[in-house]
Amino acid sequence: MRKVKFAIIGAGTAGLNALGYIRRQTDDFVMIHGGPYGTTCARVGCMPSKALIHAANHYEQRLHLDICGIHGGDKLEVDGAEVMKFVRQLRDRFSGGVHANTTATLKEGQLIEGYAEFVGPNQLKVGDEIVEAERIIIGTGSTPVVPGPWKALGDKLLTSDEIFELETLPKRLAVIGLGVIGLELGQAFARLGVEVTAVEMLNTMAGLSSPELIAEAEKLMSKEMKVYLGQAADLSLNPDNEDEVLLKVGDEEIAVDLVLGSLGRRPNLAGLNLPAAGIELNERGMPSFDLETMQIEDKPIFIAGDVNAFRPILHEAGDEGRAAVLNAFAYPEVKAYPRKTMLGVAFSEPQVGLIGMSYAQAEKQGAVSVTFMLERSNGRAIVMGQDKGGLSLYADPDTYELFGAELLMADAEHLGHMLAWAIQDKQTVFDLLMKPFYHPVLEEALQDALRQLAHKLQPERTNWVEVELRQ
Repeated sequence: MRKVKFAIIGAGTAGLNALGYIRRQTDDFVMIHGGPYGTTCARVGCMPSKALIHAANHYEQRLHLDICGIHGGDKLEVDGAEVMKFVRQLRDRFSGGVHANTTATLKEGQLIEGYAEFVGPNQLKVGDEIVEAERIIIGTGSTPVVPGPWKALGDKLLTSDEIFELETLPKRLAVIGLGVIGLELGQAFARLGVEVTAVEMLNTMAGLSSPELIAEAEKLMSKEMKVYLGQAADLSLNPDNEDEVLLKVGDEEIAVDLVLGSLGRRPNLAGLNLPAAGIELNERGMPSFDLETMQIEDKPIFIAGDVNAFRPILHEAGDEGRAAVLNAFAYPEVKAYPRKTMLGVAFSEPQVGLIGMSYAQAEKQGAVSVTFMLERSNGRAIVMGQDKGGLSLYADPDTYELFGAELLMADAEHLGHMLAWAIQDKQTVFDLLMKPFYHPVLEEALQDALRQLAHKLQPERTNWVEVELRQ
């Protein structure tokens, strides 16, 4: 039996952030990891998807060149094999870099390859080895959800874990689930010439809950692929053609070559045998843990990253890994680290930004809300050919503080950051209207939306409230 002060289970984003801190303080630790290295983001998530989107958006631009007097774009063509090779080259660069700069630099004995399971309150079994650790950090990540019946599709069914291994582009693709990953990849494949049929059981895309933005997103995305919202999909192999999958949506039946299942990800907890550590699980198989300390119950065990299913986003996993390791050192005197404002982005076109409270959450809080559509007046968006989509903003009717925002617009990633910072700093609508807005920029759409929101909050004032405030 090996005895150590700290054990980290999982070399994902959360685990690697914890590792970075621990190894600066002590050599009395082990990292345990089963499966491929490189983090979900670098290997099968954020980075390879952005490489595919980058290629797709370049090709899409050929459709908008003629209007600027630039001709010949119609002669461009896609080499599917080269596109996927490009995606994998960047994927390997990112994931290889993560491994080379972290786990590959560990000293002999500090890394144990294999899958850990608890065999006691502070004991882990990895293969034939038992590790006893005083403090344990769980960062085992997540796995794509695949309904049992779908497994009958065999290699015709792909998830984000396999899609980037395609040697070339399929001709026809069904995307089931239009969360962030499904929407991003569905649109990217469609722009590269793939016939895409996209189905989402809920009436939403990429987490939007603003009715006006959902309707706008459906209208825009339906121009690039077949979109079915609020409907379930039935999948089966074509009995008359083993190379096809039949997708049934309502009364329609559509033949496709491959299916991308994008139904979210499930925490990798089942194999850990948490009850052996004295940890109770709820009906979903999840332990009880504190969102600000990352501590499970009152034990010297902490859970961080996708495995806790709270906000499966890289920057959140990094923050949770740091909170977990600091409290592992401080245990039993753990400290709460307040959560940052929610910030999520889908790199579709237009992009989707989710900041702070959602529309649905803000409505329950009695928020005052406005939705401003870009086609109305934003000159920069018109010049860019991006005069589509809009912004929904929600504010507290009593304090005038911004509660949250949902964006469907070009470069939402940038405006989303500014809004997240403003919400975290508890700035009011009137505070934000005192900030400078350059012309012509997309941020002027925010200024217009803020003016409308200010007028609803204080209807006795004019929309030019910032002028009044300076007097």
